[in-house]
Amino acid sequence: SKRTVPFDTPIDTPMVEVRCMFLTPKLKWYIAKLVFRVGIVAAVLALYLLRRHWLLSMMHQNIRYGVTPIHVLWLIFMGIMLMHLFPGKLRSMALLKMKQDTYIPVEGYSELELLRFVQDQNQKAWKVLLVWLFFNAIWGVLYLFGVIGELELLLLSTFYFLCDYICILFFCPFQTVIMKNKCCVNCRIYDWGHFMMFTPMLFIRNFFSWSLFFTSLVVLIRWEIVYAKHAERFWFGSNRILQCARCQDGTCHIKQKLAIGKGDTQYE
Repeated sequence: SKRTVPFDTPIDTPMVEVRCMFLTPKLKWYIAKLVFRVGIVAAVLALYLLRRHWLLSMMHQNIRYGVTPIHVLWLIFMGIMLMHLFPGKLRSMALLKMKQDTYIPVEGYSELELLRFVQDQNQKAWKVLLVWLFFNAIWGVLYLFGVIGELELLLLSTFYFLCDYICILFFCPFQTVIMKNKCCVNCRIYDWGHFMMFTPMLFIRNFFSWSLFFTSLVVLIRWEIVYAKHAERFWFGSNRILQCARCQDGTCHIKQKLAIGKGDTQYE
């Protein structure tokens, strides 16, 4: 007989006590990447405030006439997305869970509970998508009516670029309000990040912007195809690698510490 694990059952108790801040190598690396992203946002903001016309001209300058900071920024963004399309072994388990070679099946898991999990998470994912599209449609309308311009959309995308790691390390409104997953390793929409980052780029018609947006769309579609075909890899009730006792990432430790400090009993 198959063992039934309700899809909304709390994940196994972490082997590392959250109250004691434990900086895993992965968490340290994520903090370093957060600092790097802060630096990028600060640089773009400084150019926006001090050299607006130069920044705007760089957004449309052909690389034949010289490499600009915008070309370097494009290369960073594109490189990150390619690493998600072809992830190495050092990536987070939040991403690697899609791969067959990381899947460790839970013996006798309930396929019925897996189906319930998939239905629940799909409904919540649709809510996130609708909220995100509605929110960014506001920026699109403002752009079409000339209230904001291309530079403001670029700033918005770089701000989203930073917010991606703020959500991972400190607080994620989608996790807290809609998805209700306990951590990023178990997140149904983890690889939606780039699509969210570059949604504003859809409104700017040039190679720099559209190449970023449509590549992010490829990342999103690939994730959704794997999820549709192999949902068992995405649920801790059917994949042991997603259970806290086996987690080597520890990227949730700061977020959980903050939540418990605010009286949230979810992580206790």
